[in-house]
Amino acid sequence: MKGMYYRRKVVLALLQAFNNGKLEKLSLQKLLFLLTREQANKSYDFVPYKFGCFSFQANADLRTLTKYNLVKDSDNNWECIDDLDYFNALKQEDKAAILCVKEKFSNLNSKELIQYTYQNYPFYATKSTIVKEVLNDEELEKVAAQKRIGTDTVLFTIGYEGTSLETYINKLILNDVKVLCDVRKNSFSMKYGFSKSQLKTACEGVGIEFLHMPEVGIKSEKRQVLNCQADYDALFVDYKKTVLHNETEKQYEILKLLKNKGRIALTCFEKNIHQCHRKHLANSIKHLEGFNYIVKHI
Repeated sequence: MKGMYYRRKVVLALLQAFNNGKLEKLSLQKLLFLLTREQANKSYDFVPYKFGCFSFQANADLRTLTKYNLVKDSDNNWECIDDLDYFNALKQEDKAAILCVKEKFSNLNSKELIQYTYQNYPFYATKSTIVKEVLNDEELEKVAAQKRIGTDTVLFTIGYEGTSLETYINKLILNDVKVLCDVRKNSFSMKYGFSKSQLKTACEGVGIEFLHMPEVGIKSEKRQVLNCQADYDALFVDYKKTVLHNETEKQYEILKLLKNKGRIALTCFEKNIHQCHRKHLANSIKHLEGFNYIVKHI
């Protein structure tokens, strides 16, 4: 497989280090998470998910590796079926990290690995559906203490430029966002995890409702020539005169949603809030009758 991403070599090397290249899917996620605790430059990011720490990117990479016949997906297991020694293709520090994880955790089964990660990294157990089966009362209290509960009603905005899906989802969790409103006209992205179906699945997996609201987006043909801030400013002048002027009903719908759910986020691509229409959408909603809440860009 030419030009393989380095992170995929790490996954393959980790697989090869355990049980002749075969691991339960839950075990691999936990071991990969523990591996990243040993890495200065983490190969993957993780979210608290249904069975604890989970990397969407790692799961997607493993599925890609099956298409190249490097990994076999069999029931609840991942198995490396490539003969190439991926361990020796890694940097020294990553070799050391894998050896460390192997020494510490090779004797633990999947249930024991789940318990270990829940006990030592309780934040990643906050969305688990099996946490009460795994931890005692004292440990459950530590997990509960990691849960973020926002009491104020807040209209957030967030961009995903330059961030991983996991880091993005964690930011929503840490701000106790209840609903993510995708305000892109076209909910598609070349960046993994941020096309509509992927983002919806990721959000719903951690208990966040997802809604696509293309009516308040900007048509792609209007975004073709954006070379400087002045170009963005001109675009947003047009956006306010057209979309925001005409789509007041959709804005009141967002306001109603905010009142009902308490904490919602408007999302689009740009990291820089001054180069994204979500700033102007939020500002327009802020000036609607009945708005008496916080607007926060995260």
